[in-house]
Amino acid sequence: MSLSHGRPYLAIPGPSAMPDRVLNAMHRAAPNIYEGELHALVASLWPDLRKVAGTKDHVALYIANGHGAWEAANANLFSRGDRALVLVTGRFGEGWAASARAMGVDVEVIDFGKSAPADPARLEQALRADGGHRIKAVLVTHVDTATSIRNDVAALRAAIDAAGHPALLAVDCIASLACDEYRMDEWGADVTVSASQKGLMTPPGLGFVWFSDRARDRCRGSDLRTPYWDWTTRSFGTEFWQHFCGTAPTHHLYGLRAALDMILEEGLPAVWARHDALARAVWTAFDHWGQGNPEIALNVTDPAHRGRSVTAARLGAPHATRLRDWTERHAGVTLGIGLGMAAPSDPAYHGFLRVAHMGHVNAHMTLGALAVIEAGLSALAIPHGAGALAAAASVVGAAAA
Repeated sequence: MSLSHGRPYLAIPGPSAMPDRVLNAMHRAAPNIYEGELHALVASLWPDLRKVAGTKDHVALYIANGHGAWEAANANLFSRGDRALVLVTGRFGEGWAASARAMGVDVEVIDFGKSAPADPARLEQALRADGGHRIKAVLVTHVDTATSIRNDVAALRAAIDAAGHPALLAVDCIASLACDEYRMDEWGADVTVSASQKGLMTPPGLGFVWFSDRARDRCRGSDLRTPYWDWTTRSFGTEFWQHFCGTAPTHHLYGLRAALDMILEEGLPAVWARHDALARAVWTAFDHWGQGNPEIALNVTDPAHRGRSVTAARLGAPHATRLRDWTERHAGVTLGIGLGMAAPSDPAYHGFLRVAHMGHVNAHMTLGALAVIEAGLSALAIPHGAGALAAAASVVGAAAA
């Protein structure tokens, strides 16, 4: 017998759960794109997108997913042959490096592995060694969606400054925006990249690039920029269509407006606190399960280095795949695969999974997912420690109090 009938819960790190309010805003006839309410709605998006990223500078919107947002940033930042230094802490750092390399950028990588954050001291050392200042920009993920490692953006900016290097700092916030605390201006990021389908609670299809005056000035001559990716036209165009290089993604824009309303009504500090509490509940559950089986453990040891939007964990092969199959088939909860932790052809691949707690997620959704995981552990006779659900509930209760 399956108990999965009913509303399914997608606990993967994007697309995240879509609020009914967002879906209802999108469920409408196509609007007039030449004048009227759509123009007013779009004008209202720019200041609120700046608020979410913590910047007073510029934002460009693209009809694209996160990979498209990477390409938009690359096209505006670099000329062919420019050098980028990419700080890799997981699959998505590797992906941004590969995207830049494929566009003709000379990419240097510092790989910090799959369980530790980028080390500001190593960044400073690398920049001091670049006496000719060939490195134009440092690229880093704030939270890598695959490993759940969270990097200290402010500390990395301080390392660049300590080295006396003019490199720009570009940050991928695809997995973290509107989940983890992020302050673009205060922390010294020059470019921020994100997308609609995670903390912004809108279906995949919108990519965003925020950029400072410093980045705009330094990159005016970038020869990888094409008409579609040009952030100047999208940010400063005088005609409506220029913001989208053509027809606007009308229904996504209505959904995004509703999502931003929800975020700002709750308040960003409250959004960050909610994600922090739910993340800690998940971590607590895994810590208890691991007391009965040392193969069950979180990927990142230090909580300070964990993202608040997604948790990467291991159960030992083949138990993670068995558990994911069970939770989806028997209980309607879909967990994330262990992306980038091992090759799919490697038996070890089946020992990793991820639990998302991003965007439109509350206590009963997260505690429900944890209860389903425990039911699966028991049904599959996977050894695990006791008390996980009570401990997770205590974390939620304390946060609410």
